[in-house]
Amino acid sequence: MWKWFCLMISSETGKKKMSALVLAAIGVVYGDIGTSPLYALKECFSAEHGVPMTPGSVFGVLSLLFWAIFIVVSLKYLIFILRADNKGEGGILALMALALRGVDRERSRWWIAGFGMFGAAMFYGDGMITPAISVLSAVEGLAIATPWFSNYILPITVAIICALFFFQKHGTAAIGKLFGPITCVWFAILAILGIHHIVQAPEILAAVNPYYGFHFALEHRWQAFIVLGSVFLAVTGTEALYADMGHFGSRAIRLAWFWFVMPALLLNYFGQGALILNSPESISNPFYLMAPSWGVLPLVLLATCATVIASQAVITGAFSLTRQAILMGYCPRMKIVHTSEQEIGQIYIPAINWLLLISVICLVLVFRSSDNLAAAYGIAVTTTMIITTVLAGIVMRRLWKWHAASVAVVVLMFLAVDLVFFSANAIKIAEGGWFPILIGIGAFIVLSTWKLGRTILYHHLSRQSVPVDSFMESVELMQPRHVNGTAVFMTSSAFLSPCCIT
Repeated sequence: MWKWFCLMISSETGKKKMSALVLAAIGVVYGDIGTSPLYALKECFSAEHGVPMTPGSVFGVLSLLFWAIFIVVSLKYLIFILRADNKGEGGILALMALALRGVDRERSRWWIAGFGMFGAAMFYGDGMITPAISVLSAVEGLAIATPWFSNYILPITVAIICALFFFQKHGTAAIGKLFGPITCVWFAILAILGIHHIVQAPEILAAVNPYYGFHFALEHRWQAFIVLGSVFLAVTGTEALYADMGHFGSRAIRLAWFWFVMPALLLNYFGQGALILNSPESISNPFYLMAPSWGVLPLVLLATCATVIASQAVITGAFSLTRQAILMGYCPRMKIVHTSEQEIGQIYIPAINWLLLISVICLVLVFRSSDNLAAAYGIAVTTTMIITTVLAGIVMRRLWKWHAASVAVVVLMFLAVDLVFFSANAIKIAEGGWFPILIGIGAFIVLSTWKLGRTILYHHLSRQSVPVDSFMESVELMQPRHVNGTAVFMTSSAFLSPCCIT
């Protein structure tokens, strides 16, 4: 009886803990992808793309959005990539460490390590752009509510970004508790607005049929190819999702997505499509025009909160990535503050926090609008996604021992999607895509140089150090004084086990 009672209490405690993790994951992990409805569909029909405002185009673009979300987020990351955790940690460096376990050849290990480092470096570029474009896109909605705010968009954006980064020292747990309920309200509003407009044009739901996407691509070709760069905005944040796995665990992240986040997102996108079908002029800003006139200002305020939260996913992801880089010898040692007594993955790194803050503010002041930043958004993420797919293929084959044919099918399918999105974003390099590439190259030089320097120093010290066998012989000859107790001598050598002498 007592054993049954203990099991019941343990089960209830586990459920409460999981519920708390799911709520926090909604607040931290899905903030980025959750705010994509603010700008993704609007950018797809940008005047620069020249896509005609016809029902066929609306159905085609929505079909592309739906399948991009399903394939990239649900299938690739939530089902496959999240299985690759390195002792509970996620992110491209964790995936690289797993890939290296199954490879013995030195040249192959060098290439895998290089891929992993470059992917991690590009993630830092994404970590700088996400807060800038997310907060800017929300604050720009103030100009819709009243033109009076037009001259104050940049100062308000900078102030909000500063507040966000100054709050990071309180830790992911505290941030999740604060942001989780707000983000839940945000997703609920997304779903409600979407349902309201879908009811007025239920035929829009037919866009789930991939035929409309293929027909749109065949009919418009080059224009459709360019539009894919904007479609990709709907799935940005997925790499941060993987990097944040150490904070919340894969189960909480999956539950939050499939039961709450994905349905709300899709309802809103289809609701925007229904609005555009009935009122083509609403393409100027379909998200805010979904709301009644009296609800625009409250929606702007909620969107601002949501976009501040959206930045949290890449910030915490950058913290996790940096800690992994330090532990693996790719990054100089920094102060790491553990902010939770229960979750080892919840950390705060002051140096990275302030570096990101300065970079984000500079981005806002240089690009000055979310439309300009959208051109820079995508290159970093698609590059990281391609590298993630390649490393995942190595893990599937070498570590998980999957059949070669199964690995080929999975990797080629995901790689084809990644390469299409990369190519669509590559044409925007001159318009702003150069920035994340520049940041990525700089971060890659730092990571690779530090690793090479540590390797050279290690070999130099190894040559000058006294062999362990000789040292132990000298100890026996010298007969040193014995002190009661146990001493533990740890070593970084790959050829020795930790020594314990009593």
